[in-house]
Amino acid sequence: MSNTLTTVLYTAHTLATGGRDGRGRSADGELDLPLSPPGSGRPGTNPEQLFAIGWSACFIGALRRAGQKYDIRLPDGVAVDAEVSLGNTADGGFALAAQLTVHLPGLASQDKERLVAEAHQICPYSKATRGNIEVGFVML
Repeated sequence: MSNTLTTVLYTAHTLATGGRDGRGRSADGELDLPLSPPGSGRPGTNPEQLFAIGWSACFIGALRRAGQKYDIRLPDGVAVDAEVSLGNTADGGFALAAQLTVHLPGLASQDKERLVAEAHQICPYSKATRGNIEVGFVML
């Protein structure tokens, strides 16, 4: 499967200033928030939190698409809890790791596994990270 866009469905336009001690804004004004380094105790969010929220929301959409494919109705209460970790690498650089806890209450284990596996194949965030960061899943 190619990752080359044939049709653009949406483009987000944002501007970040000041890095982890700055501010992030979307061009449409819907997002305007202070940024702060993780663990600093200062007001604001950080790129890892923003990435985790984006991936969680996108993954739920991918679960819906997977449910359509396999004719499995997603239960009420579907949720994705994303943990995105920032850390050091052996070569002195930085890297991310992630764990997605997927809440699919009331579904059989095999259905959860099918949905999560398929969603991980079609979710754009999963595609972008595949082979680039460690990713784990927990299904509840």
